[in-house]
Amino acid sequence: MDFFNPGVGTGKGKDSENANLNWWQLSLIGVGCTIGTGYFLGSTIGIKITGPSIVFSFIFAAIGTYIVYNLLAKMTAEDPQDGSFCYYANKAFGRWAGFSCGWNYWSSNILIMGSQLTALSILSRFWFPNVPLWLFAAVYAILSIIVVLTGTSGFDKVENLLAIIKTAAIFMFIILASAALFGWIDGDPKHPGIPNSTKELFPEGFKGFWASLIYAFYAYGGIEVIGLMATRLKKKEDAPKAGIIMLILLVVIYVISLGLAVTMVAHGAFDEKESGFVTAMDKYNLAFFPHVFNGAIIIAGFSTMTASLFGVTTLLVTLAESGDAPKLFSKKLEKWKELPIASLGLATLGLLASIITALLLPGKIYEYITTAAGILILFNWSFIIFSALKVLEVKVWGKLLAFIGLALIIAAISGTLMEKSIRFGFFVSIMFAIIIGIVALIMQKKVWKTQSS
Repeated sequence: MDFFNPGVGTGKGKDSENANLNWWQLSLIGVGCTIGTGYFLGSTIGIKITGPSIVFSFIFAAIGTYIVYNLLAKMTAEDPQDGSFCYYANKAFGRWAGFSCGWNYWSSNILIMGSQLTALSILSRFWFPNVPLWLFAAVYAILSIIVVLTGTSGFDKVENLLAIIKTAAIFMFIILASAALFGWIDGDPKHPGIPNSTKELFPEGFKGFWASLIYAFYAYGGIEVIGLMATRLKKKEDAPKAGIIMLILLVVIYVISLGLAVTMVAHGAFDEKESGFVTAMDKYNLAFFPHVFNGAIIIAGFSTMTASLFGVTTLLVTLAESGDAPKLFSKKLEKWKELPIASLGLATLGLLASIITALLLPGKIYEYITTAAGILILFNWSFIIFSALKVLEVKVWGKLLAFIGLALIIAAISGTLMEKSIRFGFFVSIMFAIIIGIVALIMQKKVWKTQSS
């Protein structure tokens, strides 16, 4: 997920005057926002945890994602607001909910930046295995900050171009993997083939499958961005259509590519330090593929991380302008192209924390950060469901779907406790949620209550 509408606060934002998107453009932007290193590298961890059944994890996650987006789109169609899910949380439960939603979203995207930064560093070690992880992280962070400081006119166009690179990389894998399976490419492979027993499908048992759900959900993280940008649609009623088409595209791309990968390589051969798609083509005489594919992922991942840096910077400004963050973060300096330096500074501290963590925990940092970021995203998705049940007139079938969505979200979050290698990420996310909750409680008692009286 890598693009954020400026109006993430509790009311209207700047883009309400720029309703210039067709539904199909929003769908494509959504695909570009969603496909990132979380899929290219995170799916590999999911495969290691559960095996070929990762395909089912992605299907279940798609169902949960559809339910969340469908409710968000209905709220958008009924009451279009640039604040999107944060505005609806405020409307449904009060200011504490909007505040919590906004800061939870900011925190999750700080972690997502760290996750992307770490993924870029891991992928770069494909060529330079002896370079420390933290050093790559520092270089990418500095480059990203430079891009933000210089400003980028036409940034949307650049992002769309890099989104095409991401999608093209997956299609390249699908075409080459299909050709390999048909024997059209020379190599020395030993394909495990389609699993024909429960043991082959779930080599790590039900607990492994349960634990893998968080990585499947994380790969769909970005659907809420469509909600944030839905107010830019020429026809607001097209929001549900845009999201559904986006999801169909993602499910087809994800399921086919993952299905090919797990039928080409034995479960134990996948390594979280390398994209599973590179591993799948490793035994074929395609010397160019690992380098081209790895390079495409790095370019795309850098674009998502840089756009996320723009996003969290802008988001904090909006929170400050709405009174949910110190006013300091809304101040801008003209000589820096009206860039909010204080807001960027806080986001930079988040990047610095990722670099320090990469130095201290080089072995498991990606799993930890990605797990924590995924859980925080799901906390916001839960807000969306509860808000919809409160502000919409939901019929029995709609309520049933909502509870199914909540059940899938709870399953994904609780599944992280099943796997020791990612369990720490659960406690990191809980720490963030508790801190935000405590601050919201203090604000409710000391500030907002005084303002309302």
